[in-house]
Amino acid sequence: MRAFLQDSNVTFVRKPTGLPKHKGLSVATWGMRIASSDFPSGTEIIRLEDGFLRSVGLGADLVRPLSWVRDKRGIYYDATKISDLEYILETTNFTAELKERAKNLRESLLAAEITKYNVGNSEKWRRPLTDQRVILVPGQVESDASIQYGAGEVKTNLDLLKASRCENPDAFIVYKPHPDVVAGLRSQGRNESEVADFCDEVVSDISMGSLLKQVDEVHSMTSLTGFEALLRGKKVVAYGMPFYAGWGLTVDRGVKPETAARRTTKLSIDELVAGALILYPSYVSRKTGQFSTPENALCELLEWREKESQRRIWQIVLRKILQVFQY
Repeated sequence: MRAFLQDSNVTFVRKPTGLPKHKGLSVATWGMRIASSDFPSGTEIIRLEDGFLRSVGLGADLVRPLSWVRDKRGIYYDATKISDLEYILETTNFTAELKERAKNLRESLLAAEITKYNVGNSEKWRRPLTDQRVILVPGQVESDASIQYGAGEVKTNLDLLKASRCENPDAFIVYKPHPDVVAGLRSQGRNESEVADFCDEVVSDISMGSLLKQVDEVHSMTSLTGFEALLRGKKVVAYGMPFYAGWGLTVDRGVKPETAARRTTKLSIDELVAGALILYPSYVSRKTGQFSTPENALCELLEWREKESQRRIWQIVLRKILQVFQY
């Protein structure tokens, strides 16, 4: 918290009732856990969340992040109202220089197969030797706020698979459970044990970067996998209202009229990248502890990934401890 708010004086309180009684107060809080109405009138609320280039390892494993977002309007996964990211994407005049920077960043990410968490085996899975379209359906943690504030009619992993199968009866559908669920750190979704009845294969310990290279489409509720697929030029069908939907880059199945009315700009992929990876997040270097850039974050993620295999044993031990407290 202090690292990502190093440009401010930070005082910690446990509850909104413990806030100092003076005007001009700014309060940073995680996600949507506390409603705006719980804070004193006139308080500037800064909602914090992980950025989209986060770490090598899961947040649920207590792995320290390289990026956070600090949003004063809302938060990127809450489609019920405007967020700083949506405002950036709707109103920014993206210069040629900024778009070129975004293009170079995107190409570097693809070459390195960097994603949000950078976990999983990169060699295991191979595309089936058929002429079928291959569709990836990424699972989500159904209790997450992104489902509560960003899903459409489809709100469960099983229903997402059913919808994808209904629209694509002849496709080869691959389901990837959320890594937090695979790790035993979060609970399975409702009736998620039935997913094998509606897909052709379930994969788990496969890196998302490797998997995305081999599929044709991604069907998602609000998963960041949809954004990572767009970076790779894949077709994305969005059944909810993620931040990357509604800009002309996705096939939209769940964008509500009030959200569509705010998202009127048609974006290129590099404009989306510029907003989501350059202008919106804050990056803090693991080496210096100072604010940094997405390009430097990419370099540090590559170095981190190379060293991570040496720390895997400790990660497994920590995960077992967390599982005990979870249950």
